[in-house]
Amino acid sequence: MDEKPAVSESSNGSDVDSLSTASAYEQHRERLRDANPQGVTSHRSGVNVKEAEEEFSELNRQFSTISHQAHCLSKQISRASKPTGKTEDVERSDSPADSDEPWDLETALRGNRDAETAAGIRSKRIGVIWDNLTVRGMGGVKTYIKTFPDAIIDFFNVPETIMHMLGYGKKGKEFEILRNFRGVLQPGEMVLVLGRPGSGCTTFLKTITNQRFGYTSIDGDVLYGIFDADTFAKRFRGEAVYNQEDDVHQPTLTVKQTLGFALDTKTPGKRPLGVSKAEFREKVINMLLKMFNIEHTANTVIGNQFIRGVSGGERRRVSIAEMMITSATVLAWDNSTRGLDASTALDFAKSLRIMTNIYKTTTFVSLYQASENIYKQFDKVLVIDSGRQVFFGPASEARSYFESLGFKERPRQTTPDYLTGCTDPFEREFKEGRSEDDVPSTPDSLVEAFNRSSYSERLAQEMDAYRKKLEQEKHVYEDFEIANQEAKRKFTPKSSVYSIPFHLQIWALMQRQFLIKWQDRFAQTVSWITSTGVAIILGTVWLRLPKTSAGAFTRGGLLFISLLFNGFQAFSELVSTMMGRSIVNKHRQFTFYRPSALWIAQILVDTTFAIARILVFSIIVYFMCGLVLDAGAFFTFILIIVLGYLCMTCFFRVIGCMSPDFDYAMKFASVVITLFVLTSGYLIQWSSEQEWLRWLYYINPFGLGFAALMVNEFKDLTMTCTADSLVPSGPGYDDMASRVCTLAGGEPGSVIIPGASYLAKTFSYFPGDLWRNFGIMVALTVGFLTLNLYHGETLQFGAGGRTVTFYQKENKERRALNGALMEKRTNRESKDQSAANLKITSKSVFTWEDVCYDVPVPSGTRRLLQSVYGYVQPGKLTALMGASGAGKTTLLDVLASRKNIGVISGNILVDGAPPPGSFLRTVSYAEQLDIHEPMQTVREALRFSADLRQPYETPQSEKYEYVEGIIQLLELEDLADAIIGTPETGLSVEERKRVTIGVELAAKPELLLFLDEPTSGLDSQSAFNIIRFLRKLAAAGQAILCTIHQPNSALFENFDRLLLLQRGGECVYFGDIGEDSHVLLDYFRRNGADCPPDANPAEWMLDAIGAGQTRRIGDRDWGEIWRTSSEFEQVKREIIQIKAQRAEEVRQSGGSQIIVREYATPLWHQIKVVCKRTNIVFWRSRNYGFTRLFNHVVIALVTGLAFLNLDDSRASLQYRIFVIFNVTVLPAIILQQVEPRFEFSRLVFFRESACKSYSQFAFALSMVIAELPYSILCAVCFFLPLYYIPGFQAAPSRAGYQFLMVLITELFSVTLGQMISALTPNSFIASQINPPIVIIFSLFCGVAIPRPQMPGFWRAWLYQLDPFTRLISGMVTTELHGRTVSCSPSEFNRFQAPENQTCGEYMLPFFERGGLGYLADNTTQACEYCAYKIGDEFYSAFSMSFNTRWRDLGIFLAFIGSNLIILFLAVSFMSPRCRLRYKLIYDIF
Repeated sequence: MDEKPAVSESSNGSDVDSLSTASAYEQHRERLRDANPQGVTSHRSGVNVKEAEEEFSELNRQFSTISHQAHCLSKQISRASKPTGKTEDVERSDSPADSDEPWDLETALRGNRDAETAAGIRSKRIGVIWDNLTVRGMGGVKTYIKTFPDAIIDFFNVPETIMHMLGYGKKGKEFEILRNFRGVLQPGEMVLVLGRPGSGCTTFLKTITNQRFGYTSIDGDVLYGIFDADTFAKRFRGEAVYNQEDDVHQPTLTVKQTLGFALDTKTPGKRPLGVSKAEFREKVINMLLKMFNIEHTANTVIGNQFIRGVSGGERRRVSIAEMMITSATVLAWDNSTRGLDASTALDFAKSLRIMTNIYKTTTFVSLYQASENIYKQFDKVLVIDSGRQVFFGPASEARSYFESLGFKERPRQTTPDYLTGCTDPFEREFKEGRSEDDVPSTPDSLVEAFNRSSYSERLAQEMDAYRKKLEQEKHVYEDFEIANQEAKRKFTPKSSVYSIPFHLQIWALMQRQFLIKWQDRFAQTVSWITSTGVAIILGTVWLRLPKTSAGAFTRGGLLFISLLFNGFQAFSELVSTMMGRSIVNKHRQFTFYRPSALWIAQILVDTTFAIARILVFSIIVYFMCGLVLDAGAFFTFILIIVLGYLCMTCFFRVIGCMSPDFDYAMKFASVVITLFVLTSGYLIQWSSEQEWLRWLYYINPFGLGFAALMVNEFKDLTMTCTADSLVPSGPGYDDMASRVCTLAGGEPGSVIIPGASYLAKTFSYFPGDLWRNFGIMVALTVGFLTLNLYHGETLQFGAGGRTVTFYQKENKERRALNGALMEKRTNRESKDQSAANLKITSKSVFTWEDVCYDVPVPSGTRRLLQSVYGYVQPGKLTALMGASGAGKTTLLDVLASRKNIGVISGNILVDGAPPPGSFLRTVSYAEQLDIHEPMQTVREALRFSADLRQPYETPQSEKYEYVEGIIQLLELEDLADAIIGTPETGLSVEERKRVTIGVELAAKPELLLFLDEPTSGLDSQSAFNIIRFLRKLAAAGQAILCTIHQPNSALFENFDRLLLLQRGGECVYFGDIGEDSHVLLDYFRRNGADCPPDANPAEWMLDAIGAGQTRRIGDRDWGEIWRTSSEFEQVKREIIQIKAQRAEEVRQSGGSQIIVREYATPLWHQIKVVCKRTNIVFWRSRNYGFTRLFNHVVIALVTGLAFLNLDDSRASLQYRIFVIFNVTVLPAIILQQVEPRFEFSRLVFFRESACKSYSQFAFALSMVIAELPYSILCAVCFFLPLYYIPGFQAAPSRAGYQFLMVLITELFSVTLGQMISALTPNSFIASQINPPIVIIFSLFCGVAIPRPQMPGFWRAWLYQLDPFTRLISGMVTTELHGRTVSCSPSEFNRFQAPENQTCGEYMLPFFERGGLGYLADNTTQACEYCAYKIGDEFYSAFSMSFNTRWRDLGIFLAFIGSNLIILFLAVSFMSPRCRLRYKLIYDIF
């Protein structure tokens, strides 16, 4: 490290040991910083800084980062609080301020330096230097949204389609994300990276930590010490890590398990003396939990949108702690304080400062909202403007540099805000007498100014000095390499970038995978219930199968369905593989494990769970159905089923690894699965398959498995021919010598059919096929697993650079509107113009008194809010603040009537009266989660809100004009026609937040505007713009209540009142803030807490009440202080006075100003607007419609070609039924697409219905109507190849009926999927319900087991209630009615007529009594008998009738009606409350 100027003796004369508290030490370090503007990275008092740094460097060289953490814990944290095993609520956790003993991180980390030195553990430290760094990526261009027809056209562009499927398709044009960056950061230094969203901060952090995937090119030099980027990536990849902005974790693991797994892969081989791996693991976990104040969450699951877990802020802290476990030397933190309160954010920054000082890490941090105190923690600052480096230098001198350029600073503006603002054309201001003409204002001019400055020269000198220093300090990098090797566990290859050997990676992953499976109780329960339920159904349907000719075909059907059901149970692996990519990519970057180790561990653990489930399934099915009672056959049955499941598991994981997205995965899976089922040997025997399909048998797990099961069952089975199967039969036919069994394998004169003979003649299966097929299945499983390992290691999907934003193409109207917006944008100097257009006339006052909120927990109830009082008046902007988990969002939800569970007590009133029925409609609530319909444009989303939420009487032109004003006010002019999209492909986090606020503002709330953290995730300028706009709204008469995190002083000044909560939901202050916060600070001062003059009141007050890691000021609880204060009594008096005053005003004016009407618009208008939006969404969701169409066409084509040009043979009768039976696969492919689409639309509906935008009926009807065009198109495209390629009857009366049946099946499947989704809380649970429903429908429709053979219990009701009974009956009879049968030579049953009789004479009595079939020749004695003469004789055995086909069509159509009725009822009654009940059930499991 370069030497820094010595600090004067006066500034560091006191001994550091006298600094008994963290705050004292912090003040001491700040004095040193003031004396050393170049930045101080580490120091000790009482000595010269240079000497201290040399001493510290020598000591630090002895230790590794992770070992420091461990050993300090051995003494300092052994008494720290331990997990209690209870799942504590977020909002009831105790503050660290309430601990009996203070805990100081720096003291803990420095405390055992001598012990670590004695252990001989070397430290790792490495600097980073970059020069002429230029990064290019794809995207960042204006791309127009493609629609459903575009998807069809693009598909036939075969080369590009293949490239897309492989993840290499075009994603836009190449552009420069970063250009000519240069700089150096030495060990022990921290740099703050500042820039507006989209400026390139994330790209810089990724690039500097060697995360280069997704960028088209990276030029320039990046050196990590003496190692170039390629060498560093190959040898030390885990030493440079990047903490992404999003939190990605396994939702069913607890916090402690998540951190424990990270330590399982990162516990070093060389540890302090006497510290075992288990002790090391436990101590580090406890330290991290203590460091981030999340001890109470140790045994709480991480959770996600479906699983209740820790809060968002706590999840963020888990992500931070997980990355610290990596023990990396180069760390990049991307907006890591998002979602944290100001106090916690500062604690995080201080923790980074301490760790950087002690461990000599090289730390890069990007923050959007950094306070002045956070900024002071950094040595250097890098300012980026549109991908250009406009400043890099000492953090303490950056402000003065930009001031010297001519930029003006605003009052109370923090340094980070000022620096970022200088790059924003709409926020920066120039000093008096200066302008853009003489102040660098463009990225290029700012770069030129920096290159001419002394800072650029100093940077060049520092970089040169650092390069020379690299040659002089070779021992440092030798120590680095030695420490890196010492950190590896035994048997880890020296060349490996991982800390533990491959077998230990597998073992750690197996333990984690077991916990994931075991703790996901709901999924396991549903899986077991489904498997056991289906087994019982199969067992009862095929109960005690007879060992006769009547049971031969059904026995094969049972074996096939058993194999198929368990194989398809693995389909969920496709989803989980793709969903888990982000976790795998993160852990790959952290070098926790190789992806191949994950797949091996998963298959091993999954095998254990699968064996248990399949064993129960097999016992039920095997013994209830009376399969061969032989131990060897039974265990072989289980073995084949398990192997089939594992083979399909690996297959689906291969698809998940290979596919860039779900749509391509579904397309590929549908094709392959269709081929697997068709070539399995059950629907069409191998010998009868088209020659071009036969080879698939040898790579088909279903075909190989089915053959093995059939051989296992039939090889030693002897069947007896029943009387119904003997020809001829009846009186007078007693001589067996002249009779034959019609079952394949039967011999003339014998009623015994050997199972092996039946298999050979029917399926061409032989006894030797069993273990041959078993071996091939094992090879396939190993092959799929190998492909899985290979693709997991080599393939990555994603792109670097900016998110691609899609736009709607302009028409004349939009071109005119956008032109007007741009014209107004150029005149934005009139800052107050926006408020003049607002007309808010409501005078209603919202009050709440003694509000408490209790929620049910397993042990009883828990109180989350305790006696909260307050009010919001028109024209006042009220801030709701508190520590993370204090109950801010909970209070906002309670006041906005958004809580659907628990008990709310107290008085919540509007003008002194209970809220009217129109309350939800008259308030707007901008929620913390930005939930929007992704396929809408920004303008469409705002217009949709205005159309449905503003009064119907307001002219549409006036509504749309107001929307244009909102677009202008929120500075969304460039994005008016942009598709909102998803966070991955669409608007950025900051842009989506503005759209969320815009949607609520477009509604023109009559009463109140609620906002939950509207500035979270935004940069400081965007946050200030939003609060400034809220200030304008308040000035225009709007009443606003807003939760907020991390406000700086300037932003905090915009609020009129403050409601401050502490943990436990207790109020500690409600009242005016005052100019310069004097009212608020005076209250705290009078109660023993004096705010320093230079402190940010918003941050200081949180520290004062103990919101962060620091202890609260004073001995008394601030909640108790408030309850006994005169201010609290004054608030209660004001509420009483306000209520009385408003009640009198309302009485005098003749009633409330608010129109009591549940919805602002009539039902027909809601249906029109919502249907229009839904149809547009479907039209733009090109992959949704095209994937469905693709699946239909492929399945129909493959099926048609597999049964190409069927003749009139006996076998073709069965094949025609199987072709028709393939229509029943439509629900399987439709449900898996319709349900997630409906689920997401319902999620948007829940948000929009909460404010009474439109009714449940309008939503449900719009979803049904939007599906109709695609259903008709899919039905047509499915019908044509499926019907005409096999050669079905072409008569219009037959073909027309068959098409109607296919269309009804399509509509039935769509409405069924919507109904199931409406009845279930999420698509995951719906997907678990689908398999048994589809199996039941297919099982009881009369094909797998004919109606006469069906047990009476099922035949009496389920056969009749099965919709597919009508489908199969109608289509089979329509196709086979009147069709002449001509047996092929191999299909004739041959026997000899008695002597002196011809075949015709011998068979005449049989035919006269109604016997079926015909003879090939009546005149000979050698008889050749065909079992059927016309198709009617074939389907009569299934109890079907041609005369009932129109009745069947009508009944089938009625099932659609029942689906719709249940759908509308479910949507009406399945409110978010019901969804929460489902989630509680989920949590219990």
